[in-house]
Amino acid sequence: MSRHEKGRPLPSGMDEPVFAEPWQAEAFALTVALHEKGLFSWNEWAQMLSAEVKAPGAAQDGSDYYDCWLRALEKLLAAKGVAPRHDVDDLAAAWQRAAHATPHGKPILLENDPQRAR
Repeated sequence: MSRHEKGRPLPSGMDEPVFAEPWQAEAFALTVALHEKGLFSWNEWAQMLSAEVKAPGAAQDGSDYYDCWLRALEKLLAAKGVAPRHDVDDLAAAWQRAAHATPHGKPILLENDPQRAR
C-alpha cells in the first residue's frame, strides 16, 4: 500500500515521527508491556498521567508530555512497590556517572560507573 493510495495524501503531520526521541518510544512500550502484565489498570495509568500533565510547572503547550509520561510511570512503579524512587534515582545516577566515564564513541555500560562495587 502506498502513502498516497488512490491519489489521496496523508493528513498534514502524518509524515512526522510519533516520538521525538528513542527514550519516548521505550517509555511508551514499557508502559504498555507493564499494563499487559497486569501491573496496573488503564484507569490507574490515566489518573497518574493526568496528574502529571496538570501538575504545577508542566508545560502548557504539552511540549513536556513524555517527561510527564516518564514521571507518571516512575510514580506508579513506586506506588506499586516495583521500583522505589530511591532505587530509580540511584540507578539513574549510576548511568550518568557511567556515561561521563565512557570514552566518546564507545557504548555506555553500567560497568563503567566508577562508583560501582567491583
